[in-house]
This record gives sequence, structure tokens and C-alpha cells, in this order.
Amino acid sequence: MKKLKIITAIILVITGVVACEKILPKAPPDDELLDGPVEGLSYEQNRRFLAGDVAFNDEVFTSQTGLGSIFVATSCGSCHAGDGKGHPFTTLTRFGQIDSNGNQFLHLGGPQLQNRALPGYSPEQIPAGATFSKFTPPANTGLGFLELVSDADILAMADPNDANADGISGVPNWITLPSFIDPNPNAITQNGKYIHRFGKKAAAYNLLHQTVNAYNQDIGITSTFQPKDVYSGLNIDPEVSDVTIHNVVFYLQTLKTPIQRNQNDAEVVQGKNIFIQARCESCHKQTLKTEFSLVAALSNKTFHPYTDLLLHDMGPGLDDGYTEGNAKTSEWRTPPLWGLGLSPNSQGGQYFLLHDGRAKSIEEAILLHGGEAQQSKENFQQLSAQERNNLIKFLKSL
Repeated sequence: MKKLKIITAIILVITGVVACEKILPKAPPDDELLDGPVEGLSYEQNRRFLAGDVAFNDEVFTSQTGLGSIFVATSCGSCHAGDGKGHPFTTLTRFGQIDSNGNQFLHLGGPQLQNRALPGYSPEQIPAGATFSKFTPPANTGLGFLELVSDADILAMADPNDANADGISGVPNWITLPSFIDPNPNAITQNGKYIHRFGKKAAAYNLLHQTVNAYNQDIGITSTFQPKDVYSGLNIDPEVSDVTIHNVVFYLQTLKTPIQRNQNDAEVVQGKNIFIQARCESCHKQTLKTEFSLVAALSNKTFHPYTDLLLHDMGPGLDDGYTEGNAKTSEWRTPPLWGLGLSPNSQGGQYFLLHDGRAKSIEEAILLHGGEAQQSKENFQQLSAQERNNLIKFLKSL
């Protein structure tokens, strides 16, 4: 009898497991996801990744844990769902700088508008006379690889005087480092300034710089790196630990790169060729490589982000009259195109492209290009309907 009960129990368990497999949805394939660690991390590195993942995606700040008093978001992950692009509801507003002389409205809350506030406090308003721009949060995918592109390689892609007369003259954003940042060992300097690479205007030097600014400017959280409270303007005790900051930085550094889908599809292959022929790759460089890294999974790797990390003049149509560092108001850093096809997953099922999300489709984003990209836009306009479809199909495969 006892043996019969055991057999019956086993049968019930197996039946339950099979039934659950039929009911529960399958996990999406890796090429449909932007989040997850890069392959090849050690056990200790995976633990650091998971600790950063929790801090980034699960920790929600409240007034008891340092939120505000004025702020934009309550957590890191609220602006980067699934580590993807942001939505108009999470778009940031930056204001107060029109040229390389710096932000003239820091005393009035610049550079970022804190549009939310705790009860009893008032959110900020854009000061009279200040120009501004809206920035849609970018995807986080593959950032560690971009951080490890050498300054020498970035400069090799630059053409400030348009020496080859192709109408494209990408330039780095040279900015003075904040005191808490140590330059990379192989960093190149120019008049005491360094090449920055992250953000819409390439105004953040590395992922530590980006993370510290985001905690402070987006959530109102102080740290030992940035102790200034965005509400009072006073230096106060840190509200997030150095360990947490470094865990988040490591998480961002070791997120995997997007996996291209359907890359052997004939129309995708044709679309890639059209992309190159239309000179889109003049700015959206498909292949870069990393320098040496202590994280073996990131060290000396070739990868395909479709960016040159340089600033380009995109014409008056995309000039909001606001800038950062030494970029002109019409200049924008070339955004990586990898992960583009998965953007709707974090954007409510549709596209919100360009720096402020104004373009609601890939085609609209292309047609809003100007300045140095004017010729590529015209090349796109001259394509047949099938060629356009193939090009967009390729971009959606990234």
C-alpha cells in the first residue's frame, strides 16, 4: 500500500509539471531581450551583476530613504524598463546652457528640471529666459563595451575639418573631468579636457559619471561622489552607499549586447547593403572594438553598436537651443542603433525615437535628419518602396 501511494504521488507530480509547462508561457528567446549579463562572467562577477541589478531595478526610493524633495523618478529602472529606451512619460528636461561657456542657470536648478515633488514641496519650473531640450532615456544595453572603446579609436573616426569632403565632420565632446573621476590609463587629453561619450550630448565621461549624475539629478539622491542636494543646494550626508553605486556601475558595464535577429534573411541582408550605400554608416559605424579590461568578458572584443560616439551637426530642425559641454546646440552624439528593433517593448508598443522621442517610426526619424546627415536622408528618399522596406527591416533586426 505504501509503495502504491508513493507511485501515485510521483505520477501526480509529473502530471502537474507537464500541465504547468502547457499552461505557462515559454521564456522569450535571448535575442528578444535586452537585459541579462554578458556571457563569460565569473561566479563573483555574476554576484556583483545581480547586486547591481537589484539596486537598479528593484530599489524604489521614498522620502524615508532620501527621495527628493524634488525629483524626476523614484528608481533607476522606472526610466529604463527591461533596460530598454524610455517613454515620453519618463522623458527628462534639461535647460540652461546655450554654448561652451557653461550652464548659466545652475543657481536656478539647472541643468535638469525636477518636475515632481514630495507633498509640501513645489516642483521646479523652467526659469524665464532658459532654453531647454527634452531627453528620452536611452537603452542600457552594451554600455560596458562602449565604455571600453579607446580614445584613439574615437579620434580616428573624427573629421573635424571634413578633410575627406564628404560633408560629415564628427567631433568628440572635450570636457573637464569632475573631481571624483579618474581618467582611463590610455586617455587622451586636450588642454586639460577629456573625451566624453555617454548621453545625448556625450557629456558623461564614463558609467560612474553617468550613474552618479542619474542618482543625483533624476532621484535627488546624494552620494560621496556628488553630495549636493538638488533642493537645498547644500552638501549633505550620502543617501546611497559607494558599494551600491559601484554595483550599479558594474551592472551597466556587464549587460549583454543586443543579438541581431533574422540576420540571414535575404531582405535584411539587402537592407544592410542599402544602409551602407546610403552612407548611414558614415556616422553609425557598425563595428568597434574594446580595449583591455580586467573583466575578461569585455576585454579586446569586437562588437557592432552602429555608432561612432562622436557629435554631429544634425541641422536646424533638431536644434533645441540647449547643449552640454563643448557641443553646439545643433550637435548630437550618434546614438547606437543596436537594440532598435526591440525599442517598442519598453515604449508601450510603439517607437519614440530621436533625442526627445518626437519621431514615431524609424522612417520618420530618418526623414527628420538634417545637417551632416542631409545627404543620407536624400539618399533614403530616392530609394524604391521595396528598398526602403528592406532598409527598415534591417534596422528592426538590430
